[in-house]
Amino acid sequence: MSAAAESRQRALDSVLNGQHASASLADELFSVVDALGAQATLRRALSDPSTADEVRAQLAESLFGQRLGGAAVAVIAEAARARWGGSSSFVAALERQGVRALLRTVQAEGRLDELEDQLFKVERFVDANPELSRALGDRLAPLEGRQRLLGDLIDGRVSSATAQLARRAVAARQRTFGLTVDSYLTMAAEQRERAIATVTTAIALTDEQEARLKAALSRQVGRDVNLRVVLDPAVIGGVRVSLGDELIEGTVAARLDDAQRKLA
Repeated sequence: MSAAAESRQRALDSVLNGQHASASLADELFSVVDALGAQATLRRALSDPSTADEVRAQLAESLFGQRLGGAAVAVIAEAARARWGGSSSFVAALERQGVRALLRTVQAEGRLDELEDQLFKVERFVDANPELSRALGDRLAPLEGRQRLLGDLIDGRVSSATAQLARRAVAARQRTFGLTVDSYLTMAAEQRERAIATVTTAIALTDEQEARLKAALSRQVGRDVNLRVVLDPAVIGGVRVSLGDELIEGTVAARLDDAQRKLA
């Protein structure tokens, strides 16, 4: 992401942060995202860079001012005022704020840990079932049907907020379901100023091992770290840790591959 895009994103984040977070605010933002996704003309009108910024913001206020709450209108108008480089980026920016509104609401209720854990497990469940993963990613099938398929599997087994985000991730705004869920988990970690480390290991870590690894990684990055543990027999032994752009490879499989390359 460019520095300009990050600046626009931070500005819009600040507007949402200034609003009272609620499930209804998230629902209103998601409803606008869905409407924009279905109406190309409206999407382009609110993001057309050839139109003055304030004109686009006023258009957003006139369209949604009588239909949505003031908090949602403030976020939408600010998003319309910014220049995102395209209508799809504009819609993605609003989707991000809907997700953030829901995460802030869950955090205020003291259930953000639960949501993160459940959402990660849903992602791993889908990843472990290739047929389900293909079905959810089939762009030729109607989105509503794919969302219903996932909902039938998880509704009642996870919180309503987790199920809502999982269904929205089926739209795969980050290219795939898994990457989209990862983006939600990153936002949840950022909400509490934490980093995320994905730990791949052949066998489950003990509580003591997780605590030691978490403490070591937290010291390394200078802030709390959430661990996402993935079991993969292919690593044979040891662990592989992915933290942001850094990969820490400490698996037996990696050492064997390295030895084989050196012998060759």
